[in-house]
Amino acid sequence: MIQVSRTSRHIFKKLDPIYEKFSPLTYPIIRLVVGIMMIPHGYGKLFNESGIERTAKFFSSISIEPSVFFAWYVGIIEFVGGICVAIGFLTRLFSIQLVGILFVATFIVHFNNGFLWIKGGYEYPLMWMIIMIAVTFRGGGKLSIDNQLPKEF
Repeated sequence: MIQVSRTSRHIFKKLDPIYEKFSPLTYPIIRLVVGIMMIPHGYGKLFNESGIERTAKFFSSISIEPSVFFAWYVGIIEFVGGICVAIGFLTRLFSIQLVGILFVATFIVHFNNGFLWIKGGYEYPLMWMIIMIAVTFRGGGKLSIDNQLPKEF
């Protein structure tokens, strides 16, 4: 592997102390945000009036069966999994399931609408799926509950 000195590459070397100070926080912030952004998707399915029924009806319309089971599964994984990814607890266990959900959202639900999200396309779920894949490979990281456990799941 080629090693390049980071300080020799910065145009604004005076920012090096800021980069060094905040660099360890960048991944935990990303993990926190992607987890938090999953929570409302699951919350709506689980706690809004007719959320599960509406989700199950939609799943049934696109041939995802048993639709009620998958409505509950997706709602729980988005809600509980979002919380767990955000705090870095059982991160890989939940993030890989979110990858699967986002895969379905990307390629089953939105793909035929084209790329642009503003036209119902797959741009947004694809971006979140790629980020969640990265979270799955990286795990909870140093600033996580996972890091305090004797073994990571």
